[in-house]
Amino acid sequence: MIGAKKLYKKRNIWITLFLLPTIIIFVLIFAVPVVNVVYTSFFQWRGFKGAMSFVGIKNYVNAFKDASFRSGLTHTMFWVVLQGTVHVALGTIVALLLADRPKGWKFIRTSYMVPNMISGSAFAIILVNIFNPQIGLVNSVIRKLGFENFNHNWYFDGRTAFPTVTITWLLFAGLITILILAEIMSIPKTIYESADIEGATKFQQKIYITLPLLRNVIGTCVIIAATSMLKEFELVYLTTKGGPGDRTLSLPLYLYKTAFIENDYGYANMMGTVLIICGIICILIINKLFGLGKSDT
Repeated sequence: MIGAKKLYKKRNIWITLFLLPTIIIFVLIFAVPVVNVVYTSFFQWRGFKGAMSFVGIKNYVNAFKDASFRSGLTHTMFWVVLQGTVHVALGTIVALLLADRPKGWKFIRTSYMVPNMISGSAFAIILVNIFNPQIGLVNSVIRKLGFENFNHNWYFDGRTAFPTVTITWLLFAGLITILILAEIMSIPKTIYESADIEGATKFQQKIYITLPLLRNVIGTCVIIAATSMLKEFELVYLTTKGGPGDRTLSLPLYLYKTAFIENDYGYANMMGTVLIICGIICILIINKLFGLGKSDT
């Protein structure tokens, strides 16, 4: 018994030694900067050459009086909810359909992943051209169908800018589809064979067998999709720059403008802290809803 305890203790020491470099890198590259962001959010700070002056919670109080901050936070949280529900649901539906391996399913799977494989800047250029008011595909189709009155400057019309920006990432759930499809393919075929013997239809098998077994991977996908919106900057910046006005402003984009254009790092770090808190809350809620980390037994 004593020998087993010594062996267990020795094994733990070796595990710790192997993990130590990773822990040190994590602390230096991630933990320390996060602590610094939270710390400097309580200061008025005009950049690395400017003096820091402690202002307490003034930045946080001012934020909720700031219309741009409220717009950015509202838009970001709306996108978080949509991405964690509609986006994941769409990816799940596509994965369930592809799991039946219909004709051309590999081509469809690969094609659906294309927006996830190209750079954000290249994807933004494609989108700007598609929604171009003069030569864009969308308006061209509308004109061909005889609905000229429905032509819009999609990204810069206040009525259409927000839904247009939302659609640009909401529909492309390629990563979610691949993750869920891989999990479906790993489910033992014997389960479905037993269901066939019992007379269950394909639809019933998907509802009562496949979906319950996908709980953990769907929960993980919801976390990935929802939290990705807390750092959504590139597509918004390259398509609308948050306009017209603040109609499509995201909180990460407002953070960028505050830090690198207005040179107000204290206020920007306050927004960074808010995003960190939102991310933690999102993960905790999703973990609770899906029971992630709990044993299935």
